[in-house]
Amino acid sequence: MGEQPVFTTRAHVFQIDPSTKKNWVPASKQAVTVSYFYDVTRNSYRIISVDGAKVIINSTITPNMTFTKTSQKFGQWADSRANTVFGLGFSSEQQLTKFAEKFQEVKEAAKLARDKSQEKIETSSNHSQESVCETPSSPQASSVNGTDDEKASHAGPTDAHLKSENSKLKIALTQSAANVKKWEIELQTLRESNARLTTALQESAASVEQWKRQFSICREENDRLRNKIDELEEQCSEINREKEKNTQLKRRIEELESELREKETELKDLRKQSEIIPQLMSECEYVSEKLEAAERDNQNLEDKVRSLKTDIEESKYRQRHLKVELKNFLEVLDGKIEDLHDFRRGLSKLGTDN
Repeated sequence: MGEQPVFTTRAHVFQIDPSTKKNWVPASKQAVTVSYFYDVTRNSYRIISVDGAKVIINSTITPNMTFTKTSQKFGQWADSRANTVFGLGFSSEQQLTKFAEKFQEVKEAAKLARDKSQEKIETSSNHSQESVCETPSSPQASSVNGTDDEKASHAGPTDAHLKSENSKLKIALTQSAANVKKWEIELQTLRESNARLTTALQESAASVEQWKRQFSICREENDRLRNKIDELEEQCSEINREKEKNTQLKRRIEELESELREKETELKDLRKQSEIIPQLMSECEYVSEKLEAAERDNQNLEDKVRSLKTDIEESKYRQRHLKVELKNFLEVLDGKIEDLHDFRRGLSKLGTDN
């Protein structure tokens, strides 16, 4: 209730790594508000920064603190009470300069407040000593003068001063107790936040191990699929060879069909000659024998053609069957590759979150 902001800016907050004391650990994922607060009751200054519900900076400025510029946009200071070093990264050099100037100003104010407090304590101590010295002399003066009014006049201001000092000490003690309770609450909050962060870190480590195992399984599956692809490529090569054979068979069938047409034409010519020239019966018989031989050859050729057609149908069936298997395998392969991509995106997201 007694604190009020005197300066506010935005910056990325860092803390020194407690284990190495060298590396910076980000305390905020993005730029957050960093403010100077003045406590009217305690006459002190604090630097406070909150990221959501988490207090990431709560540093009381003392005259012994020093703000150091380590680069054009980065500065740091050590807090012995928090046993850490805070670092702030600004978006511009002007913001860093303003923050450093305000730090120096607040530091001087804190020093002045400390000096005033010491002077006040010394003054109070002197008054107390004077009161102690005056109190024993009061009975002597009363005994000399012999009147109670003079005794009351000597003791009255001293008692009022002591009561005033006692009231101030009681107020200061009450405020100190309230501040202690408030700091205990904040400390408990920080401890709970630290416990939650520790639990989240452990869960994240377990999740990383699980993702590593899944990645290893996917890699093995990928190797197996690659081997299967190599086998299918070999089968495709066989299919191409079968296609070449089918092409050669088609050309051979066309040649045989052409020969058959020539034989039929020749047979027709021979029949015409046999009808026109009756006297060439003997030649007709010879031609008939030749025709029978040609028919036998034709029959043999037809048998060969049927056999070749059967082979072609079988080859086409095998080719269709291989195409279906290849299509099914490619669909499975596409699904596995998509799963692998999703896994990689999840692993990348998890790395970014860490």
